[in-house]
Amino acid sequence: MNGISTLLIVVGLFLAGGIYSFIKQKMPKGLIVLLSIGAAMCLAAGVVRLEVWN
Repeated sequence: MNGISTLLIVVGLFLAGGIYSFIKQKMPKGLIVLLSIGAAMCLAAGVVRLEVWN
């Protein structure tokens, strides 16, 4: 794992925790969807950048 992939995965997990928190606080659904898309993109980019695939 390199630094950028680790950072992207950590940010994606942080945003996933935010999704859980926003759902419990009953925040607007549009905000939760936007946060979900960002978390999914960060996690996907971090996994794709892993050096395990080479």
